[in-house]
This record gives sequence, structure tokens and C-alpha cells, in this order.
Amino acid sequence: MSNEVDKFPCSNCGADLTFKPGTSHLTCPYCDTENIIDAPIDNIEIKEKDFNKAIKRLQEQESAGETVDMIITKCNTCAAEVALEENQTSGECAFCGSAIVAVGKSAKVLKPESLLPFKINKNEAASNFKLWLKKLWFAPNKLKEYARMDGLKGIYTPFWTFDANTETYYRGQRGDYYYTTESYTETVDGKSVTKTRQVRHTRWRSASGHVRNNFDDLLVHASERMEEKYVDKLEPWDLDNLEVFNSSYVAGFQVESYSVGLEGGFVVAKKKMDPTINSTIRRDIGGDEQRIISEQTAYHDVKFKHILLPVWMSAYNFKGKVYQFMVNARTGEVQGTRPYSVFKITAAVIVSAIVIAGAVYLYKMNA
Repeated sequence: MSNEVDKFPCSNCGADLTFKPGTSHLTCPYCDTENIIDAPIDNIEIKEKDFNKAIKRLQEQESAGETVDMIITKCNTCAAEVALEENQTSGECAFCGSAIVAVGKSAKVLKPESLLPFKINKNEAASNFKLWLKKLWFAPNKLKEYARMDGLKGIYTPFWTFDANTETYYRGQRGDYYYTTESYTETVDGKSVTKTRQVRHTRWRSASGHVRNNFDDLLVHASERMEEKYVDKLEPWDLDNLEVFNSSYVAGFQVESYSVGLEGGFVVAKKKMDPTINSTIRRDIGGDEQRIISEQTAYHDVKFKHILLPVWMSAYNFKGKVYQFMVNARTGEVQGTRPYSVFKITAAVIVSAIVIAGAVYLYKMNA
């Protein structure tokens, strides 16, 4: 990756070529000249890197060849950091909708090894967003006026992927159900009747052991500018189709610099591993119920990749509050924040109350 988003002049008219989503070529927006993107030299493979070695090299500042000085622009409102399109001196922040001016700074960042090129174009993304808006319950009627389609920005957002083999030693308890017969009395037709019933109990005993898990391509978003619950819902990503990083794919798009570093990304990855590890422990304990008292996990053979994934992004201001929406530029999946109409919700509650009251009235009349 160069200091800025690379420039590719058109061989016919000299204008900047841009990558055309869903294709393997660059296109001139003025004369429609097309340039095929060159295939990687010597069949370069996308490989995971050793996590511990990379951290050590970064700490000792010996990561020459693995990092790059990238000129980034920081939004003064939301602090998002991106590399703007070539020759772009101003614009609108895709994350909060604020105006930004390209007064950049240099930052040393790890190079992305691979990316998924844009597949869904801007018009397709806008159409998907319009359909998404139509399906929203209790959305204000004026929402469509504020959610501008021309505000869509194509952004490559950063992710880490992690591979790891884990070994977890645990202490806990196994609970097995057993039943006893209990007598009780009940009044039936004015008479006291003795009956029996089965009562469930749990017999607990200590348990300990160790379990192993293997994790492959665990995805961690390396940005703090998008709401994580919506980013997660953009999945799945077709990571099997990752391409070796080529700046041609970035032409015409913005590149977001990661704000969650490699070490911080692995902290997040560990949290994502926890539910799987705990589930494995519970299966190992067995029984009907399980209690995990303590656990200690070792992480072996940790590998990582730094990748860029394509998102169409926009932010709109509705009644003083900023809302984000994003489109997976591979599948067209739409996610985002949205406002609610208090009037519509109130009306729905009133209508429901009237319907229920009417049903109760008719039931009493016919009883």
C-alpha cells in the first residue's frame, strides 16, 4: 500500500481509473476505457503470519517490510481515520456525515496482506438499502428524505483473522439428576386425598480435566467506528475468495486505518473463543448440569492475517441524531441503526388495546 490510495491514469484520456465492482478491471469514468488488473506475480499465496513473532518485531521496531507509512485523514467529529481517494481534498465522513478536509497525518501501520474486492456496486447497494427501509417497522415517514443514497461511500474496512490451538485445564462440578417419590395431600370434591409425585434432585460431584479446541479464521473487526453488533450481522464473508492485496482494487475507494491493533485484536478474539471453549468443557464434564469453577487456557500456534473487507457506508442525521447504515459489498446484506416513530408506536399500542378490549367485551356478551 502506498502513502495514499494509488493513482492509475487512463491510457486514453489521462483521468483517474477506478476499480469497477464485480469485475477484474479498472474503468475510466469519462471514456469507459478498461484496464485489466494484473495477476499476482509468481502465484503469491495468502499465508497467516506468526502472531508472537509479529508482536515482538513491532515492540522492537524491527518490522521493516511489514509496515507502511500511510497518509490518513482524521474526522474531527467522530475520529474516524481513512486514506481518501486520490486527489480528494474534502468530502463527507461516511461514519458520521460530518464534513472533512484532507489535512492528513502519517501513520505506520501493518500492511494488509489480502482483501475481498467490491462485488456489489453503488446502485445495487442503494437499491438494497431502499428495500431495507421499506421493511422497517415504526419508521418515521420522513426517514427516506434524510437517508440519502448519494451519500454512500465505498470503504475497505480492516479486519484481523486469527488461528489458534487452545488447551484449557478446568475444575468444576457435574450434576446428575435423580428422583424420589413424595407423598402429598390434595382436596378433591371436598375430601382430602393422598397422592404421590416424583421430585427431581441433583447429585453434585467434583470434575476436572482439560480440553482442546482449534480455531480457524476467527474474524475480528479492527475498527471502532462501526457498531460491532451490526458489523457481525454483515457476515458471512466469503473469505475463501480473498485476493492478494493489489492497490488496483482500492482505486476509487477509501481505506480505513485500523484503530484496534494486533494485540487488542487478539484480546477480542479470545473473548470470541470463550463460548466455544466453555461449551467444550461442559460436554467434557457431562451429566445433566455443569458448573465451571475455574479454567485456564493456553493459546498455541497463534497465526493472523490483516485483511480488508468492502463495505458501502453512509451516515444520516435525523432530528439531531446520527444514524449509520452499511452494506456488505459482497452479498448486499444491509445492517444499521434506525430511528423509531413515537407516534406510530403509540398509535399501534392504542389500536391493540382497543382490539383486546373489544374481544373481551364480545366474549362476556356471549358467555
